[in-house]
Amino acid sequence: MPFLSHITLPKTGIADYPFSIPAFQEGLTLRLRDNVTFFVGENGSGKSTLLEAIADQCGFSLRGGNRNHNVEISEDYNGYHTPLSGSITLGWTPKRISNGFFMRAESFFNFADYIDEIAKEDPDVLDAYGGKSLHEQSHGESFLSLFQNQFSRGIYILDEPEAALSPNRLMTFMSIINKLEQSGRAQFIIATHSPMLLCYPESTIYNFGTSGLEEIGYKDTEHYQLTKSFLDNPDAYFRFLFD
Repeated sequence: MPFLSHITLPKTGIADYPFSIPAFQEGLTLRLRDNVTFFVGENGSGKSTLLEAIADQCGFSLRGGNRNHNVEISEDYNGYHTPLSGSITLGWTPKRISNGFFMRAESFFNFADYIDEIAKEDPDVLDAYGGKSLHEQSHGESFLSLFQNQFSRGIYILDEPEAALSPNRLMTFMSIINKLEQSGRAQFIIATHSPMLLCYPESTIYNFGTSGLEEIGYKDTEHYQLTKSFLDNPDAYFRFLFD
């Protein structure tokens, strides 16, 4: 049973971004039935915006981290807040939890900088990330170090975690998800473009489209259909694209 059971946003009538995004224009009521939920859709469709609002409500740093990571004090932090956070309501079962992590691929470099900063005062901090600086690991290695060492119990809000992972390491990541969520200790909400990740069993997929937000089956996603069609006949796509 997921810790976070529903997300609601009333219709605000605000015409400015991000309330102008089709997924949010009429408000939303999102039921989370499974321990793994995926958000899919085109760039700019609101996936990351909703993840940010959920993470902010959970008390996580919007640059990435948990409630104990104050990335906002980092030297390179220039301030960022999400206006959607003040309008959504989170429903918890049976009660609100505070453990977890917000991971976003686009700002992971800044998070690694932050960990290096605090490691100057306390080198033991690196023990939680495989024993060495995240910057001293490859991009994929650093992602897996985070997943393997920091993820244990709580709600994990992940924005494009597949960005630095090879297909083999993506399967390793799915095994980490499975071990945690099957134990009932963890819930995952993931925005992704990966058709491999989207086929995770017994998960829910919400599509952020031009007509709003809707639940969708794995094989009905554009990610699955386009990837399969391309791999079945890449030459046809090349003729179209290159001509």
